[in-house]
Amino acid sequence: MYNYYNAYPYPYPYWYNPPTNYPNYHHQLIPLKDYGPEPFVFNIEEATKQNNYFRIALWTGCYLQLTLMSIRVGEDIGLERHPDVDQFIRIEEGQGLIKMGDRKDCLDFQRNVFDDYAVIIPAGKWHNLINTGNKPLKLYSIYAPPEHPHGTLHETKRDAEEKHG
Repeated sequence: MYNYYNAYPYPYPYWYNPPTNYPNYHHQLIPLKDYGPEPFVFNIEEATKQNNYFRIALWTGCYLQLTLMSIRVGEDIGLERHPDVDQFIRIEEGQGLIKMGDRKDCLDFQRNVFDDYAVIIPAGKWHNLINTGNKPLKLYSIYAPPEHPHGTLHETKRDAEEKHG
């Protein structure tokens, strides 16, 4: 009897079709800078894992912004609230604890987050994300509308606090 699964190195031969004209397609580092508002195509997982800055704006447009973040072990994003900005966070690597609430002294919504988790923060919610793991927490964040100026680059959390004042 013909065994389909032994005939191919992958269970589904058409499930994954990498570009043939770009060797090492998945491992090409991109220069980290703000590419907005021009059209931009890239591997978001690789760019997020590549980033070692606390925060860098990778794309800023009129209505949306994409930032990459790397939160060191034991650090957090910092308690914050965006009155007119919805926020989407996706964890690509690491683990953390997200806290949210209507008042900064009452963060009654708390969840553990890990690789591949998404967090949606409605405008007006107080929130903080704490790295509870043993390696940097790598994530990307989408703000709508943009939260930070075009070209934002914060090498460390301290740098971000000094520039945000």
